Amino acid sequence: MRRTVDWVDGAIVIIDQVALPGEYRTLTLRTVTELVEAIQRLAVRGAPALGAAGALGVALAAYAGDVRGERTADVRNRQAADARNDAGHTTDIRKEARRIARARPTAVNLAWGVQRALDHLHQGPAAVLAEAKAMLDEDERRNRAASEAAAEVVLSHCGRRPLRLLTHCNTGHLATVAWGTALGVVWHLHERGLVESVLVDETRPLLQGSRLTAWELERAGVPYRVQADGAAASAMARGLVDCVLVGADRIAANGDVANKIGTYSLAIAAAYHGVPFVVVAPTSTVDESLATGADIAIEERSNSELTEFAATQIAPDGAHAFNPAFDVTPAQLITAVVTEDGVRTPKS
Repeated sequence: MRRTVDWVDGAIVIIDQVALPGEYRTLTLRTVTELVEAIQRLAVRGAPALGAAGALGVALAAYAGDVRGERTADVRNRQAADARNDAGHTTDIRKEARRIARARPTAVNLAWGVQRALDHLHQGPAAVLAEAKAMLDEDERRNRAASEAAAEVVLSHCGRRPLRLLTHCNTGHLATVAWGTALGVVWHLHERGLVESVLVDETRPLLQGSRLTAWELERAGVPYRVQADGAAASAMARGLVDCVLVGADRIAANGDVANKIGTYSLAIAAAYHGVPFVVVAPTSTVDESLATGADIAIEERSNSELTEFAATQIAPDGAHAFNPAFDVTPAQLITAVVTEDGVRTPKS
């Protein structure tokens, strides 16, 4: 599979995750507005992928094509030299960068990627793009390291035998530039013949589990079954789950984890049933500026994601919805948080 997010011929190219699994297609984004819209409608999603997309978005703005509504390729040569010294243009770039960073508030990687690229703005557009491309190259290395370490954590708790794993949302290749975080653990264990099966939470309301995770597992030849989110606790009670694996969109200094809505419920059920609950994420997801998960801003999404399905109304006209995109799991419910830099054990 190609990179989920990439830079090709002066534009950002993404795998359109909204189209999957019915259609595999890519989108070419030439302006910041197109990027922000793709982020908000979840055509590109997943914390690491958002960080990379954010950095590349700053490169788009630095080359100035999107600021004036022109194609980047048409204006690059004309503006590159002037942009380095044009204070007004720099202000425009920073304004566009803020717009990207605010497209989704909960995932810290988006703002992190934007800032990392912005730190090179004084060196000119080429330096901004070079930093963004470096992030693309780093992503797979970091995710492989984190997921390999997490695989060992899982085996230390569950034993070296074929395991029955449970995942929530999508944490594979599609959620990153390459490889994956929590689903990356599945890839490592599958390579060693240590995966019996994977239970895939459908993940309401946009079904990232049944649409995306199941699609990735199918392509990889890993045995799986899709289940309703509400079936997870029952599966644990019936002894069908050896370990729960999830990713993270932001991790507070005390180890509290913000992740896709429904993660908190999974952690409670796992704690009750004595099932290890392992979080896998890059260090860029750790936000030391926030003392606890109570400080994490939780994105609220539109009513229609719950009141409609496939453009068909499934709730009464005028129905309102409580639709947070994420929830916060307290550190006490987590067995381990694993990044490329090591293992955190919140319970210890």
